[in-house]
Amino acid sequence: MIKDWFRHAKLGIFMHWGIYAVDGITESWSFGQGRISYDEYMKQLDGFTASKYDPHKWAALFKEAGARYAVLTTKHHDGVSLADTAHTDLNVVKRTPAGRDLLAPYCEALREEGLKVGFYFTNTDWSNVDNMRVILDKSEEEVLALRKEAVDYHQMYTEMCKLGKDEGTQDPAELEAAWARFMLQYRMGIRELLTKYGNIDVMWFDVMLTRKGFTWEADKVREMIRELNPDTMVNARLVGQGDYETPELYIPLRPLEEHWELCSTFNNSWGYKPDDTAYKDIRQIVRMLTACIAKGGNLLISFGPTPEGEIPAAVEEKMRALGKWTHKYEEAIYPTDKGIPAEYYHGDSTLSEDGRTLYLFCNDKPNGFVLLNGIKNTQMKVTSLTSGRALSWTLTGGAPWLDMPGQIWIEVQEEDTDEICTVIKIAFDEPIDMIPCDEEKSSVGGVD
Repeated sequence: MIKDWFRHAKLGIFMHWGIYAVDGITESWSFGQGRISYDEYMKQLDGFTASKYDPHKWAALFKEAGARYAVLTTKHHDGVSLADTAHTDLNVVKRTPAGRDLLAPYCEALREEGLKVGFYFTNTDWSNVDNMRVILDKSEEEVLALRKEAVDYHQMYTEMCKLGKDEGTQDPAELEAAWARFMLQYRMGIRELLTKYGNIDVMWFDVMLTRKGFTWEADKVREMIRELNPDTMVNARLVGQGDYETPELYIPLRPLEEHWELCSTFNNSWGYKPDDTAYKDIRQIVRMLTACIAKGGNLLISFGPTPEGEIPAAVEEKMRALGKWTHKYEEAIYPTDKGIPAEYYHGDSTLSEDGRTLYLFCNDKPNGFVLLNGIKNTQMKVTSLTSGRALSWTLTGGAPWLDMPGQIWIEVQEEDTDEICTVIKIAFDEPIDMIPCDEEKSSVGGVD
């Protein structure tokens, strides 16, 4: 079930933080796709210090950016946990110079700023030998041997996933036992996160890889989560059990049936890569945000902290710029509902929850006029939220004999525009009334 806070949140911050930041390489997939051996990848454990980790600074910056929640990778596919977990020794407390649990202070800092707390937790664990035995149809000895060379685990999985549990080279009973051990650790890891760190608002799952005949029992996992905390929302990557969809790196062309969330990035990388300087312009980030909220979604935008736990300077700069815009136009962002379709306004928009106020996002500077079409309301007050000035408007055309309204033309001066994105507020005397697109009629043969 979609919680009201999530519908109203609009913006979240995603953090991919792990040992992959040490060498600035792709998180988990570096060895998962054979770019580096597992053993070489794990040498990064020695360089992960979190020595400058200041979660209160993080949380304050997220709030300044206009975010209402954040999601942190508690464990990525490499199996390295940021928690002081009892279920695996492969964690930053026991295996890195950081030497402490990084999740508890993160939760505390977010809550102090009034932000909702999200945990990313991968389903697949490429460090877990039992998990890899099932995925790759290998013995324990073979799995451990593979770690010494660069191996494309994902390609091997793609080949093996065509097989059922009884079709490989390994004893099916042994693999069944291995899968049961892995699933126990998997469920205990989730339980630990939901019982050790207070109320967790979002469990953000990722990647469910296995072979035919083996099941994640996602329904039982979801049931366990409900029992532990009925208010915890779950994304749709807990297949078949999610509360909302999470399209990755693409904005849906049309609104989805339920509230949703785009996960994307500040540059081209999820985690910390110092050589990736292709940061999105603030106008691009704002446009991504308005495109999401106009279609009834949220933007969850990711960056990677450094191995010391710092937010990269370029990310901090983007967040502060984003915050100046979101706070200036707060009433047009939260809480609002999705806007009107492109047939009525060729741009992004939102509506107040009572339907009486329409907000237009002009991501490109208006060339004198903004056009609204197909809207029956004729009593309205139009204001530029950028300048605070009342804007003049005119109504032209229309075909009253067909109950077709005319065009609303809003006049916009240079002083009413914003270099990043202009916002226009239209307050109607009644809830917005639009002609249905499928009922549009032709005026051919009508009254001259």
